[in-house]
Amino acid sequence: MNIKATLDRIPGGMMVVPLLLGATINTFFPNALRIGGFTEALFVNSSSTLIALFLLIAGTQITFKTAGSSVGKGVTLLVFKWAVGAVLGLIAIYFADSNGLFLGLAPLAIIAAMTNSNGGLYIALAGQYGKEDDKAAYPFLALSDGPFLTMVALSIFGAMGFANGMFSPMAFVAVLLPLIVGVVIGNLDRNLAEWLHKGSDKLVPFFAFSLGMGINFSSIIQGGLSGIMLGVITVLITGGVGYLLFKAIGWNPIVGASEGSTAGNAVGTPAAIVAANASFAPIAEIATVQIAASVVTTAILLPIFIGFLSKRLEKSGGVEKYNQRPST
Repeated sequence: MNIKATLDRIPGGMMVVPLLLGATINTFFPNALRIGGFTEALFVNSSSTLIALFLLIAGTQITFKTAGSSVGKGVTLLVFKWAVGAVLGLIAIYFADSNGLFLGLAPLAIIAAMTNSNGGLYIALAGQYGKEDDKAAYPFLALSDGPFLTMVALSIFGAMGFANGMFSPMAFVAVLLPLIVGVVIGNLDRNLAEWLHKGSDKLVPFFAFSLGMGINFSSIIQGGLSGIMLGVITVLITGGVGYLLFKAIGWNPIVGASEGSTAGNAVGTPAAIVAANASFAPIAEIATVQIAASVVTTAILLPIFIGFLSKRLEKSGGVEKYNQRPST
């Protein structure tokens, strides 16, 4: 059987196929792999650990000369992702109907879904198409986790006051530390760094499957067509803007497009917003199911979209021409 060759022919195959397989099992046989022991540890609960290891290995490839590019890319990804989601959310608030919806979408769902990206997907796609400083940009994206950026957007719009204590700086440090350890190792011993780097790509299908075990296709049904539309918009607009922005700067545009997703933890954002301001309660339920549908839709659609963009990029030299450029 030519399993690897088949996966290589599928856009983002090493990521999307294991992820869909995990989601299928979780949807129809949710307890099949939740039997404890090594089985559950590897196939269900390993994504955070494997992503942390992936990040540490990426850090070993970052020298002090290239660290600046990782910061620049991370901040750029964070800012543009928030700006796009916030602007579209503001438009939705302005043109919302009497039910508080815009084209059937809750403005709160738009902001939460489009400003909060799936870090696991970013790591997998940046690992497949980018280089080490692209992967090392990930810790800055952790700032978008949870309701923090959604609350910033809403406070700017005057919809609510900013609530202190919703964001913990220690959470950012906790994400950043594995990368720092990797950077220290890589700058102390290049031989050890190269040895670690050889195994990094093998981690992708394993944490992709584990991510899939956190996805249930029923979320798409509950969120309805509006939730699916939110996921499609998130991929095409935030992914498309990221692609064009990175291309204009001279960075790998595929990495910019890899931010076009919605993170699973965004599903909890409406509840957090309601806890801070009860006036959002009437819209919280529909916003939650729409965000959940967007999480599943973007997890499926983004790798396919990235594969399509990669094929188009091949006409002008492909991602290799960007990955061969020295980091600055």
